Amino acid sequence: MRTMEFKMERPGLLKEGDHVTVTEGLLPSNYYYTIDPSLAMSANFPFRERLLAREGDVTAIVENERGFYVTVAFEE
Repeated sequence: MRTMEFKMERPGLLKEGDHVTVTEGLLPSNYYYTIDPSLAMSANFPFRERLLAREGDVTAIVENERGFYVTVAFEE
């Protein structure tokens, strides 16, 4: 099981228990992931930390002074 955190700009786009799919994006030296359809975005990950799964479940949503953060669990 691997968990990953995503930044969500507005509340209410996702809720705990939602099953989500992610799209992988490629930068010159990193990967990043977006919850479809553009609901939240991950940080950048180096090639050695590439996500193998493309579907997961939302386990938590936290609001803090910087915004909304979604935690997703993936089976890898």
